[in-house]
Amino acid sequence: MVVPLSAIPPSREDGFYAINNQFLANGPKGFQELKTLENDDMFIRVDFPGVPEDAMKVVVDDTKKAVTVFALAPKEHKHDSSPRNYIYTTGLVCKCCEISAVAAHMSDGVLRLLLSKTQIATQRPPFLVVPDSEQVVVKDHAWTGSHKVTYGTDPHDPVLTGRVLQPHPWVKQGSLMAYESKQLQNGCLYVRVDMPGVPKERFTVSVKSGMVMVTGDAPAVSHDSGGRFYSGEVAMLSNPIDIPIRQIKIISKNGIIRLIIPPA
Repeated sequence: MVVPLSAIPPSREDGFYAINNQFLANGPKGFQELKTLENDDMFIRVDFPGVPEDAMKVVVDDTKKAVTVFALAPKEHKHDSSPRNYIYTTGLVCKCCEISAVAAHMSDGVLRLLLSKTQIATQRPPFLVVPDSEQVVVKDHAWTGSHKVTYGTDPHDPVLTGRVLQPHPWVKQGSLMAYESKQLQNGCLYVRVDMPGVPKERFTVSVKSGMVMVTGDAPAVSHDSGGRFYSGEVAMLSNPIDIPIRQIKIISKNGIIRLIIPPA
């Protein structure tokens, strides 16, 4: 028999390094990261685990003030509980600028956006609307006509560490959490673990004393503030023995690793 650790509770006394993902052990925290670049473009990193490169759509509002992203993570395996639909919106709230260009890139379950702005009037500087509850740091320089503003999130904010895991704020349909398990009729255990940003070749699976552990190394891409490292126990064999890794079916794709673990 294999015991799931879904069981990894939504809360833990000693706290989670990152409340957005119980497996994140090091690196930038939060479901998103925003920063203003030297050229005043806005860089946005959003985690959409399970979404393929061609399964998202970016729509600029007619006012050129807002951007909405629609993304679909399909039901890749028959034991997934359901597909996941994401909707994410951000934009400008000032009258002085409009969005002039959007560059979007999806890889390994992470969307990265570059928003370029054009000044259309000498009004106050713009800032982005952040649709979730993550801590935002704004340093609004005095307006001198140069249209320079520093805006972004702090991916190492202590607020993003805590005892209670947070559901994914932009999942509109499907699982909100980073871990899913299902006991199969043949005695195997099916496990789905979100580790957005990890390429399929940078997952590792190990078994030690009956504990099944997964790690994932997500390198920094584009303007990410840093790489991310994930690590955690995902299942426990009924007997404290080590089984050959080849007996575990491993499927890694789009920032998600799925395991089918045989009974000991």
